[in-house]
Amino acid sequence: MPDLADLFPGFSSNWIDTSIGKMFARVGGEGPPLLALHGYPETHVMWHRVAPALAERFTLVLPDLPGYGWSAVPDAAPDHSPYTKRAMAGVMVEIMEALGHVRFKLAGHDRGGRVAYRLALDHPGRVEKLATLDIIPTWDMWDQMDARLAMRAWHWPFLAQPYPLPELLLKNSANEYFDLLTKAWKRGKEEAFDDRALAHYRASFTDPLRIHAGCEDYRAGQSTDVAIDAADRKAGNKITCPMLALWGVNGLPSQNTPLEVWQQWATDVRGEAIAGGHFLPEENPQATTKALLDFFCA
Repeated sequence: MPDLADLFPGFSSNWIDTSIGKMFARVGGEGPPLLALHGYPETHVMWHRVAPALAERFTLVLPDLPGYGWSAVPDAAPDHSPYTKRAMAGVMVEIMEALGHVRFKLAGHDRGGRVAYRLALDHPGRVEKLATLDIIPTWDMWDQMDARLAMRAWHWPFLAQPYPLPELLLKNSANEYFDLLTKAWKRGKEEAFDDRALAHYRASFTDPLRIHAGCEDYRAGQSTDVAIDAADRKAGNKITCPMLALWGVNGLPSQNTPLEVWQQWATDVRGEAIAGGHFLPEENPQATTKALLDFFCA
């Protein structure tokens, strides 16, 4: 297998000790800190097309989430920790503190967006501004999970099935599954992924330990994460920092516009649709970069 390409020239590679093991993060750029979190089934590499412009204005921190990429793959507890978004958010705080950042701006795509909004709810003093890319809260996704949504977002109920069903089905067909899933999300735009980035994603996604971690991520979403979100809804807790919601014109399936949903969860939120499917930073890096810079630099 050839060496994986370095798509972040000038960035440092960091293995950071945390309470769950060593986490990997790329760090580059100058300016105030900006933490950017990747989604499923990718790694930190998903930011490679927007990172150069962001790094001109910010110290950009790009970790691999627990169980993804080059980060540790800890064992899962009965409540699916440390793959709950609350637990993952806590580890992201550990990473930022280890790098010397107590307060920071925060962006998250897909599963990383779920970690990001949970971090903003659980650690409001840490987050100056929050941007989510092509998600609505986990509680709303499961609340809207009717037959139509289950057919379109079929990986949600599939990956959340109890161990070992999805792992058994994926272990011998990980690449085929990856292709089916991402082709649907790209809406047929084959050039959405750089081949060098795709090699990174496949190297992580075909690892049986990381297949299991991804399933635990979704199991946590269906159970503990929903319960934590529900408790916030009942208590009236909301995201209080300025928030930007971005979504793909052909991306996120939802009964409402994402902005309408997020207005129920945040006190100061704006949002816009960006041309493309689910993978905004790779499908439309120019528009995504502009939206993020306009928001974070304002």
